[in-house]
Formats: sequence, C-alpha cells, structure tokens
Amino acid sequence: MTYAGRVLTALTFCAALALAGAAGAQTATPAPATPTPAAPAATPSTTPPAPGAAAQPADNDAAPPFEVKARPAVAVSGAAKWEDGYKAITAALAKARAAVLKANLKEAGRPVVAFVDTDDDNFKFQAMIPLDAPVAATVDLGPDAKSAETPAGRAIKFQHRGAYDDVDSTYEAITAYLDEKGYVAQNIFVEEYLNDPKGADDSALEMSIYVFIK
Repeated sequence: MTYAGRVLTALTFCAALALAGAAGAQTATPAPATPTPAAPAATPSTTPPAPGAAAQPADNDAAPPFEVKARPAVAVSGAAKWEDGYKAITAALAKARAAVLKANLKEAGRPVVAFVDTDDDNFKFQAMIPLDAPVAATVDLGPDAKSAETPAGRAIKFQHRGAYDDVDSTYEAITAYLDEKGYVAQNIFVEEYLNDPKGADDSALEMSIYVFIK
C-alpha cells in the first residue's frame, strides 16, 4: 500500500477510536491530495515535516480548522490501485481539463483531487478543475466529465513540498498531528496541486492537503 493507502487506513481507524480519520482526492489523496476547496487567500508556507516530526497546519488567514466553501467544478471520477495512483490521477485531471477547454469554461483555481473511498489495495477519487461559475445544464461535458462542487466544511490545511513519491512522511505527520490534537476527521481528504510537476519523482511539486474535520 502506498502513502495515501496507509494514511487513509490510519485516519479511518483513528476516527473509529475518536481520534482521527480521512479522503482523498486522496489528501488526500490524497488526499496526490489534496487534497480543492477554497481556502483563505494566504499562500501556504509550511514545509513538509521530516519523518516522525509533528505536522503543523499551513499558514492561513484563519486559525485551523477554518471553513472551506464549495466551488463549482468539472469532475472526472476514477479508481485505481495504490501503486498506479499518480498515473490514474494525472489521467483523470487531463480529462477534466480537456472537458473544460472543449466547453469553453473558465478555470478558477488549481486542480484538486478528493479521495473518497479506500481499502488496502484500491482507492476511488474525483479529479476536479474548479470554475468561476456553475456549469449550465445545456453544456455538453462529454462522456467522462460532469458538473460538480469541490468539498466543503471545516478543514485543516497542510503543505507538502517535494516529490509525490516522497509524500509518505507528510501524511504520517498529519496523522500524528490529528491524534495529538484530538481532531476527529471525516473520511475524506483533498489534495490541491499548486504547480505542475514533470512526474511523480519531481521534487519541485508543491501541494496543499486538506483534512476535513467533523
């Protein structure tokens, strides 16, 4: 199982113990990510923690957890094995962006993935391109994409900087932070990709991870 598989399993287990849980595109995948919903205007500045270190929320205008509002989006649903996660996520985001371009819609934010369901081997997600306005009912998005909204609710935002392949330590630290603070998380996390890496091993990746709190 990859980072997101372990984290979602750990967060879900902790939630059952009234400690913590998460989904998800996921971070995150997730929730990739990340894990997106609208966040306060400040750009995250917290660097990923070292393995075993305690995670801290990314800098925001409001103290965590803060209220995240839903945004209109075009979404493509997907499912994959954990080892194929990066490939599946990037392919789904490409389909979502192609639908946006074909329908001549206006993007309004960085792409996000919500991780919504997981087990030891597989995960399900929604890859989303946020928009400046809801999609009209008459707009044809094609066979793969649909009109949607990004996840909303009370959330804590964390920052990962580094290769997607190396995000395990960030998620492990997030799990420890939720445990320490006694937060009970929803079974969802969201990854928001702040730039466009060249691949899963590109150390230039910058990503926000939103964990939604009950």
